[in-house]
Amino acid sequence: MLKNEIDTAVDRVLKSGRYVLGPEVEAFESEFGSSCGASHAIGLNSGTNAIYLSLVALGVGPGDEVITVAYTFEATVAAILATGATPRLIDIDPQSLTMDVTLLENEITHRTKAVIPVHLFGQPADMDPILAISRRHGVSVIEDACQAHGAAYKGTPVGGLGDLSCFSFYPSKNLSACGDAGMVVTKNASLADAIRGLRNWGPDQRSGNYRMAALQAAILRVKLPHLEAWTTRRRFIASRYTELLRDTKLGLPLTMPYSGHAFHIYAIRSSQRDALQEHLRDQGIEVGVHYPQAVHQKKNYSGLNYNTGAFPVAEQLATEQLSLPIYPELPDGTVAKVATAIRQPIVQKHRILS
Repeated sequence: MLKNEIDTAVDRVLKSGRYVLGPEVEAFESEFGSSCGASHAIGLNSGTNAIYLSLVALGVGPGDEVITVAYTFEATVAAILATGATPRLIDIDPQSLTMDVTLLENEITHRTKAVIPVHLFGQPADMDPILAISRRHGVSVIEDACQAHGAAYKGTPVGGLGDLSCFSFYPSKNLSACGDAGMVVTKNASLADAIRGLRNWGPDQRSGNYRMAALQAAILRVKLPHLEAWTTRRRFIASRYTELLRDTKLGLPLTMPYSGHAFHIYAIRSSQRDALQEHLRDQGIEVGVHYPQAVHQKKNYSGLNYNTGAFPVAEQLATEQLSLPIYPELPDGTVAKVATAIRQPIVQKHRILS
């Protein structure tokens, strides 16, 4: 649909000879920052490095602790470890699947430097209590909005809520580049200046090459004006799945009262997840699992010293979660086909819907 516009944008960059940072990146920074209600935006080469540089800009390093959730893409935790700080994990709320705010205050210590709520699957975390608790303890808040382009919290776009907010434009995201790219948005001019220095071999020894490519910025500029319509379409598809599957025993995703869910993922839950996944794939329906283990259960993160059972909600979700197809171009008929396949007699026979 956008091929001609993207071709024109790519050609413009190639003719300009400005392939890294430059006018295209600056224009995209301005446009995307405005869409989030943030006065500063810094284009980077990935969402992971957006989180990492946000932490560095806040002065996070060895001896510090950063609180985040046990159920997220591992890059959230990897970025904390890259600073030399210690990740301190807490469980997720069973309804929103985001940070359980009732657990947050007890986890804050004198070493806590930042809190990173994750807007998982496109659902914003409950930011008001997170911000209130963090402010009370003098702790900074970084939104991990890497799955939440177009989402809103109480009517305010995510990205303008925390001290810093991080986005990924990986090709699978709701707003996607043709490769890796990321962004930090903030209302704090000093933090923005710090990240600009860090991304391009500034004086800080932790600075380096974290720059956004102009080609990615140009492509994202073409797509950004369509994000609102794409988000509306994702919400419609999610509502159809919910309507068609409501009377099954599946756990269906909830949209919290404060949430403008962007539905990066439509995540259902089944105690017979693996059997249901196999059945759907036999029907030619590709489904996925995000994520088959909570972070502390992954071998790479055994050094965090959390045992199985430490985060029961996250651990149970990891065994039950299944992602149904959802993207703006998904035909209505395919949504119905997926729901029909889930409801087939063989599924009922084997109690896959339990």
